[in-house]
Order: sequence, then C-alpha cells, then structure tokens
Amino acid sequence: MKTALNRMRYHSPLQSVHYLERCTLHAVDGAIGTVEALYFDEMKWVVRYLLVDTGGWLMGRRVLISPVAVGEVRAEEQTIYIELTRAQIETSPALVTGQPVSRRYEEAYYRHYDWPVYWEEDRQSGVALAKNVLQEKRLQGTVRVEGCVMVAVDGAIGTVRDIFVDIRYWVIRYLEIEARGDRPGRHVLVSTGWIERVNWVDRIVNIDLACVAIDAAPGFDASRGISRDYEAGLFRHYGRRGYWQRGNGMN
Repeated sequence: MKTALNRMRYHSPLQSVHYLERCTLHAVDGAIGTVEALYFDEMKWVVRYLLVDTGGWLMGRRVLISPVAVGEVRAEEQTIYIELTRAQIETSPALVTGQPVSRRYEEAYYRHYDWPVYWEEDRQSGVALAKNVLQEKRLQGTVRVEGCVMVAVDGAIGTVRDIFVDIRYWVIRYLEIEARGDRPGRHVLVSTGWIERVNWVDRIVNIDLACVAIDAAPGFDASRGISRDYEAGLFRHYGRRGYWQRGNGMN
C-alpha cells in the first residue's frame, strides 16, 4: 500500500536527499546503479552531478551523471531515468574516488558528452551560468552537509539532518534542522538563500537569521511534505520574498 509520504513525493518537486540517495538510475538501455550522493556548487547550491555506484555492472566503479541527462524522476518507483546509453556512461572519463572533482576532469567529461560547460555561457539559450573558472574547487558532496552545526547570528540553533532538492531545476532549496536548546528535537526548514557562509573544515553553517526567529518558525513534518502554502508561510514568517516570486524562471 502506498504511504502518504510516497504520494507526496510523487507530486512534489522538492525531494529529500535521503530519498534520492536510494534511487536506481536507468539509462535508455538498462539500469546503471544507485545514487550515492549529490555534488553541488557551494556558492549557488545548484546540483552539478549525481554520484552513482554502478555495483556489479562496472565492478563497483563510480560515475558522475549531470542533471542535464535526467529525463524523469519516478518517485513511487524510486527510479531516475536518464537520457544516456550504458555505452556512453561506460566510456566516460574515469573518476578518481576520494579526490575532488577537478576542472580538468569536468572539461573532459563535458567533451565526452558533447554538452556546453555550465561555467560558461550557453550560446544556444543565452543563459549565463557560472563563468568564473577560478572557482573550480567549489563542488561539495551532500554527505558533507548532513551533521553540520547551524549557527544563527546569535548562537548555535541545531544540526542539519536532511537536504531538500527542487528536481525541476536541481537546486538545493532547504536544509532541515533538528533544533537544540529550549525545544530540542523540533525540526524546521531554512532556505539555502539565507546562508551566509559554510566552514567545511569545522562543519559550521552560518545563517542570517536570529535564534528566536528560527525557534518560532513553522515546524516541519517530513510525512506531510512541503507544499507551496507551507513555503509561503515560512517566507512570510521571516519577512523574506519567496524564490518563486523572483521572476527568473527558477520557480
């Protein structure tokens, strides 16, 4: 029997990283493996790659799949369909496990698939993406975010427990925080747009909010999902404008 959470996930574009990390990837001619993590741009919180464990198919080799290749996410089946063949993936540049994704590797990767690189302007669409080649070391894995301490302007407020991705645009919209202090165990969402900086060494996320505001924010229950009404109430609470109101197409 389908659960309420599964039904929510089928309709909502906002998906938990915990959920995505259990999804199977299917190429046009068969399964290729399971999502292990997401790599994202730490400045923009945009997902650049899905890290996939190919299991027995490629003897446990890990490969990167760009969201450019994602065709459909079928939440009820926990399956992500991609518009690549197994042969294309098998012959893609080898990824060195445990090493940062270098710009040199990315250049070879995009040449292999004959895609325009995301850090330059896409001449066909005219949309300017991340152009600064000097920022090549800003890709982080979602596994490094979970467990980070969230620090407000006036003190620590809690710990990151989950991450929510808008799979229409592959943008990380929210971090789910388990609160500490006067209301321990309470869960709230904070927008990545409110994050000021992240100290990856000490695993601290600084956010431009006060503890009292976070403590009074609408509580989050994962079993109820993230509706637009909930989002609107969250942004109203903080006196912020919703990302869907910015008129940039990322809604």
